[in-house]
Amino acid sequence: MGDLANIVLLGIIEGITEFLPISSTGHLLIAERWLGQRSDMFNVVIQAGAILAVVFIYWREIRRLFTRWREPDQRDYLFKLIVAFLITALLGLITVKLGFQLPTQLSGVAWALVIGGVWMIAAEQIAARQPASERVTWTVAVLVGIAQMVAGLLPGTSRSAATIFVALLAGTNNRSAATQFAFLVGIPTMFAASGFELFKQFQGGAGIAPDWTGLAVGFLVSMAVAFFAVKWLLDFIQFHTFTAFAIYRIVFGAALLILLHGS
Repeated sequence: MGDLANIVLLGIIEGITEFLPISSTGHLLIAERWLGQRSDMFNVVIQAGAILAVVFIYWREIRRLFTRWREPDQRDYLFKLIVAFLITALLGLITVKLGFQLPTQLSGVAWALVIGGVWMIAAEQIAARQPASERVTWTVAVLVGIAQMVAGLLPGTSRSAATIFVALLAGTNNRSAATQFAFLVGIPTMFAASGFELFKQFQGGAGIAPDWTGLAVGFLVSMAVAFFAVKWLLDFIQFHTFTAFAIYRIVFGAALLILLHGS
């Protein structure tokens, strides 16, 4: 029963942090230090649950892109999403070929949280001085694709924070428009990453039967929590800046550094 409670807690953490700009990977690495490390398959499955929640939230937008792609504006937006995804995928394949391993040191996560929080505050102030625009340019699409890959290499950075704030700085300085593009790009990107990880797990043939009950519970909890977390975020940013998330990152990261230093 204790292990099931830990699975539920990890699903909640993933659901809350996957799309909020506070780093899901960083929070899961921290949580697993005290709740016990989970398999790569478990982490992939609960991430897929969070992604599916965002598909449900943006279903109308996704359907419109594919059913009205003949309209110039819809086609332009769709092509920019595809290019951003392909850039991330290409860079991801390069890192795999180079044998890059995801760093798991908590000190690095803590510093990424702090530095990312400071960067978010500065970036939002800079973006606020630019002319208001909801338009996603090709520059935004390319930079978002690169930002996704960079965030994936540095736990604690946050994929959503990196992509949203790159979009804000590159000209899409409407918070809702920048967030929507970042999240829509994230859907195929993270499904592809999850599929690749699952493929590696099955190809590896570890010989250990997965805990299907634990995987199902983690998936469902993550999906449900992510759905409400993202809905809340989209309402929140209509009237508020991202400063509260930046402050949280700085305080949490600093506390973690103090804790690590003390231990």
